[in-house]
Amino acid sequence: MEKHYLLVSDFDQTLSFQDSGHALSEMLGIAGFADKVAGLSRLNLVQQGAELAYLLRHDPEFRRVRKEDLVEVGRQIRLKRNVGLLARLLRDGIPGYRFDFYVVSAAPEEVVQSALGGMVPPERVIGSRLGYNPETGEIDSIHQVTAGYGKVAAVEELRKRLGVPRDRVVYVGDGSSDLHVMLHVNRGEGFTIAVSETRAISQVARRTVLSDDALSVLVPVLDEILGYAPDQVRALFEANGLVIHEWDRVRTDWLTIRPGPAADAAPLVAAVVA
Repeated sequence: MEKHYLLVSDFDQTLSFQDSGHALSEMLGIAGFADKVAGLSRLNLVQQGAELAYLLRHDPEFRRVRKEDLVEVGRQIRLKRNVGLLARLLRDGIPGYRFDFYVVSAAPEEVVQSALGGMVPPERVIGSRLGYNPETGEIDSIHQVTAGYGKVAAVEELRKRLGVPRDRVVYVGDGSSDLHVMLHVNRGEGFTIAVSETRAISQVARRTVLSDDALSVLVPVLDEILGYAPDQVRALFEANGLVIHEWDRVRTDWLTIRPGPAADAAPLVAAVVA
């Protein structure tokens, strides 16, 4: 029998190089997106990751955004390499295992579905869902925001619907908006992967992998979950026309060092403990 897993990935800066909100602002010539997001964060008005949905509904400059704008910006977002191959290999490229691959993002569904068109079926994309005025096309409501605890709810709904045990859930993310869902997956003895060195997320994730290729997240999956040896990992990549050129497995220690209260008076001493 095949072993069945659920692998869920974030979108912005996990499968892509860009943030959807920044990309939309640049396309429409709306300035100050980063400042607007920072202001919302200071107020704690919305969950991290939900800022774009809030601005689309409430900010005067974003009120002119229509569904076709979201679809168009999705087409323009630059993706990491081999997103389509990642989806295909997870579906049917690993003998003895089956991975249901879903994308859960705080970005509007129209953006993510457009960006991943032809690679990930639209029904496997769960994003923020917006309502539109049928006469003007203006965004007039928010039906769902998959940020923060919203991501936890989305992943749990998927897991239960697909009948996947909690210890067979894998989540891939890059930033603070993924923190809640990573903690949730870890508590269920699932597996979490960070694709950035953001401190909050890399300290929570079970593994961190840094690459400009989306297929890189397969390495910790093959290594930690499936028990592949390094030569087996390389063989799988080579069977799909790819070569792992560099693979540095390192541990990162985060340190902040400041002078102590007696630093000015104390002599400089080097101590070595055997």
